[in-house]
Amino acid sequence: MINNLKILAFLVLLTVLGLFARFYFMHTKDSIGHFICTEDKTLNVLIPEHVLSEGNGVILLEITERMTLPPLVLCSLESAARVYPERPVAFFMKGLPDINSTDYQTQARRKFPSLSPYENIYFFPLRMDELYAGTPLLKWYKKVNPKKERYWIHVSSDGLRFASLWKYGGLYFDADVISMRPIPHKNFLAAEKFNVCSSSVFGLHRHHSFTWQCMEDFVKNYKGEVWGYQGPYLFTRIMKQWCVLPPFINMEDVTCGNIPYLNPQRFYPIPWGDWKRYYEVWKELPTFNNSYSLHLWNYMNKKNENMVVVGSNTLVEHLFQHYCPTTYASL
Repeated sequence: MINNLKILAFLVLLTVLGLFARFYFMHTKDSIGHFICTEDKTLNVLIPEHVLSEGNGVILLEITERMTLPPLVLCSLESAARVYPERPVAFFMKGLPDINSTDYQTQARRKFPSLSPYENIYFFPLRMDELYAGTPLLKWYKKVNPKKERYWIHVSSDGLRFASLWKYGGLYFDADVISMRPIPHKNFLAAEKFNVCSSSVFGLHRHHSFTWQCMEDFVKNYKGEVWGYQGPYLFTRIMKQWCVLPPFINMEDVTCGNIPYLNPQRFYPIPWGDWKRYYEVWKELPTFNNSYSLHLWNYMNKKNENMVVVGSNTLVEHLFQHYCPTTYASL
């Protein structure tokens, strides 16, 4: 009897020791794994997933291969960095080489010295297949022939803004938007005019269903030969599935479903048909008190005939002086 009890006690002891050893091993393994991951983050190069992980980034895109940025693009980046100092401003550029060193950001910043004072600006290579991965747009991208597309730069830009906001969330700005004051919404769409939803500025959190619907419509109803069909008209089509487009009363904003829909004055106080007014001298400068940012409609300036000229006293010169002074000084 005593021997049986000893054997039973021995087996119980082995079981307890086994459980303890298993617990200790798992805990140690997790600790080592955590240590390795922590160390790995310090050793690895900085990638968009690190910078934009909080979903509060400001995203801008350069779809062409150019590495010499015009003043308006530099102003867009600087003004965003100044207005949103607590947010990362991520600029994806197709012309940048792949990230292959820990001082990549330092090297990239040297290319754009006027932006070097702003530590919240980050430069990343734009790789379409990487951004489109995991979205309905990847299948379209693999099939489309850019050489046969009339508006390839524009339709690819339309697709990439959806993909980047789906993947990271935050704010999207076209690179001809000058930021003036913070937008007080995390999720929002903006009216270009009373019956057209803009695609130049919008904000949506990561994996928002509206963004997914936009990408599905992009592929299903693709008409790349029609200007704006994959951009503002696509936004407008999806909005109409969410709500009856509400009318604006004076300067008030409205909502579509549960998404704030901002008054055209917030970003487009000067409509596209009057875009040249930005390059004119005004007797009395507008205050734009009802606006958060200004879209300068640079796609209308196709031959770059209208530029920022120091000493011209034009409206755009005053905007540069006030909202992107470092870029202005570099002129």
